[in-house]
Amino acid sequence: MHFEESPLGGAFIISLDPREDDRGSFSRAYCTQEFERHGLKAVGVQCNMALNFHQGTLRGLHYQVPPAAEAKFFRCIRGANYHFIVDMRPDSSTYLKHFGLELSADNRLGLYIPELFAHGYQALTDGSEAFYMVSEYYTPGCERGLRHDDPTLGIKWPQAVTTISDKDTAWPLLPCLPTTQAEVSR
Repeated sequence: MHFEESPLGGAFIISLDPREDDRGSFSRAYCTQEFERHGLKAVGVQCNMALNFHQGTLRGLHYQVPPAAEAKFFRCIRGANYHFIVDMRPDSSTYLKHFGLELSADNRLGLYIPELFAHGYQALTDGSEAFYMVSEYYTPGCERGLRHDDPTLGIKWPQAVTTISDKDTAWPLLPCLPTTQAEVSR
């Protein structure tokens, strides 16, 4: 695997290092030791899959706060999705900045998302499917989210949003969110 740090410190784009022969190829998709060598938190507590029936479907932007802050590692295993991450670490020089990246079955890229980063993605194709691992169990009391259309963020999604959950449209706009580490930790 090759690790390339994104413009938001601590988040990494991870590409495969395939070994090819006449049968096809083999690649290591995840390795705790390699993640730890790059200073990344292991993400092996839970694995999830999300199938999106239609392009334009949007999921997110989600994150969890302590004591269940979670790191995530995403891959798109069918079709294509566009992922955005937002740095929610109040003491970070990139606080509230975002970064976007297409993950697809064709480019085979992975995205490592550190703790206290909000994450969301949009299906670019019908039938897209994401596989992802998390470092903590889903903890409803620690769940937080950002609106996909929050004007403070100014995220430009690649397609019109066709499907989104009621929960994701109900997140508060940024002025209502905590702004200090003490508030985030509550």
